[in-house]
Amino acid sequence: MQFEKNVSNSQAMKKNTHPDNYRIVAFKDMSNDDVFLTKSTADTSETLEVDGVDYPLIKMEISRTSHPYYTGKSKLVDTAGRIDKFKTKYAKFKK
Repeated sequence: MQFEKNVSNSQAMKKNTHPDNYRIVAFKDMSNDDVFLTKSTADTSETLEVDGVDYPLIKMEISRTSHPYYTGKSKLVDTAGRIDKFKTKYAKFKK
């Protein structure tokens, strides 16, 4: 059995569909100040110096170094404090 390769123009890979602005970006976990470098197309106006080189900076609230699933440590959430803050904030709307 012989297979023929029939590729029409409609099946060919489209041009200009993938971004071409990949660059090395610094991602910083704001909860523990961990920084890692990887390629990304994310837009940012901030920069961070790592080993004497300035990289675009993306700030994150949580990453693999602080997430309880990956660290095995549970994080205590102050739900009572959050509820009190909510009640205080919206008490002025209460009639």
